[in-house]
Amino acid sequence: MDSGRTAVILEGQKKRRATVPRSVTLTVMAKGKKAPASSGDKLMIKHPEPAFTKVPVQTHPEQKLSVCSKLCFAIGGAPNQVAGSATAFFLQIYLLDVAQINPFQASMVLFIGKAWGAVSDPVVGFFVTKSRWTKIGRLMPWMVSCTPFVVVSYFYLWFVPPFTNGRFIWYLGFYCLYQTLITCFHVPYSALTMFLSTDQRERDSATAYRMTMEVLGTLVGAAIQGQIVASAHTLKHCPHHNVSSSHLGNSSGAEVIRSLALSQDFLSHAKEVYMIAAGVIGGLFLICTVVMVLGVKERDDPYAPKTEKPIPFHEGFVLVMKHGPYLTLTAAFLFISVAIQLVQSNFVLFCTYAVDLRDHFQNIVLTILMSAAVSIPFWQWFLQRFGKKTAAFCGITWIMPFTVMLVFIPNLVVAYVVAVSSGLSVAASLLLPWSMLPDVVDDFRLANPNSKGHEAIFYSFYVFFTKFAAGISLGVSTLCLEFAGYDTGACRQPHAVAYTLKLLIGAAPVAFIITGLMILLLYPISEDVRLQNKLALEELRSQTINCRSDREDLNSA
Repeated sequence: MDSGRTAVILEGQKKRRATVPRSVTLTVMAKGKKAPASSGDKLMIKHPEPAFTKVPVQTHPEQKLSVCSKLCFAIGGAPNQVAGSATAFFLQIYLLDVAQINPFQASMVLFIGKAWGAVSDPVVGFFVTKSRWTKIGRLMPWMVSCTPFVVVSYFYLWFVPPFTNGRFIWYLGFYCLYQTLITCFHVPYSALTMFLSTDQRERDSATAYRMTMEVLGTLVGAAIQGQIVASAHTLKHCPHHNVSSSHLGNSSGAEVIRSLALSQDFLSHAKEVYMIAAGVIGGLFLICTVVMVLGVKERDDPYAPKTEKPIPFHEGFVLVMKHGPYLTLTAAFLFISVAIQLVQSNFVLFCTYAVDLRDHFQNIVLTILMSAAVSIPFWQWFLQRFGKKTAAFCGITWIMPFTVMLVFIPNLVVAYVVAVSSGLSVAASLLLPWSMLPDVVDDFRLANPNSKGHEAIFYSFYVFFTKFAAGISLGVSTLCLEFAGYDTGACRQPHAVAYTLKLLIGAAPVAFIITGLMILLLYPISEDVRLQNKLALEELRSQTINCRSDREDLNSA
């Protein structure tokens, strides 16, 4: 080997290393503290005041995402929200009034299905972390392979079998299967955010595209399901009284026969329109997945060093569960998501039986979601201007007075005013957690610079906790209707049912939101800390690149 060339290479290594900070300094910076000064090695970074509003944006060209890539990524998440919107708003009333299983069985289907989906999240996350890279990435094969099975299971979830005794088992089995398969799609899709770009602003922008498209997907799902099945929830088949078994004794024989015949014809129509809606949504799922696969490129994580032996899953899980910002964020949005779930799942029942707005519920739902879709760009601007934590407080508190207003002033004009105002909070509750979670992952990377490949753990367990809590709340809310005397198949419900629905729409969500916001006060990643993490990660990335360059130089020498 040429000695002169070797001397030049070693001299270049010394110069590069002189500009590289130590990992200890980076770890301290991740916590927003000053690093202890040393005589020969110190990271000199001056933060402007205020840091997060005046720092110039510097995005590496290779990390810049095109608008087409962001759109294709966002379109990939839309079908999950289309199907989720349909199930959130209509599955409960479908099980009670079309499939006609009793409220206790319906509550078991909703709770066990959600709990099963929650348990499947960390299991899928475990297998995702063990997946190897392929030609299309590490996450993309999961989404491609499970999509056809998701469509089939979703369709049979809305199919009424010809038998009556085993319907509970039918719906429980297909709901659990659907939850498992949609988890196999959603966990890798959520983690894909971290593999689009290393630039925080690009990821935030992609998340804003995703949330906008997901709100539009929720809007489309509610529109398709609501407009197609609206005729299944009118009073046209109810002459002047309930035709349920508890009321048949008050009518003459001919009137009872006519009422039962009319009810059976109407029930057949209801089954048919629900299957049509399921077929349309299943087709959208296939189309959107194909667009995402063709338009999105998955990139490997360039931050952490390439270790020969990866950290085991259980050790990574312990590290994630010990990370304070992650626990705080998850706990806060757990309560907030439970509140939104309560409103979603009981809103159609509330409009139908509590405030006599059954002829308008589909349009009110569309108004809520249209308001949410339009306000996503506003919240994206707001969080960049004032910070994500401030945006969360301002956005989510907005829904509380308006839901209470609808309970106490149940008329059509107030309902539309509440719908527009509530859409702002729905948009914030959708955008903020998925925009803040990548910041938590970045903070974790700095605190654990040698730990790599745990993104799926963050996302899968976040979904696990929120799903499990939502399943408990939905099961309990349906049981409350059972205790209040809900009459399956009846056109009108007792006053106790109406009062229970008002509590589930008004008081309960407000209590959950207040609890979540109080926990969010403890969230430690402010905008200044987030900027420090961004700068430290850029230095860590430069350090990794320099180390690889040194090895390549030595190998070539």
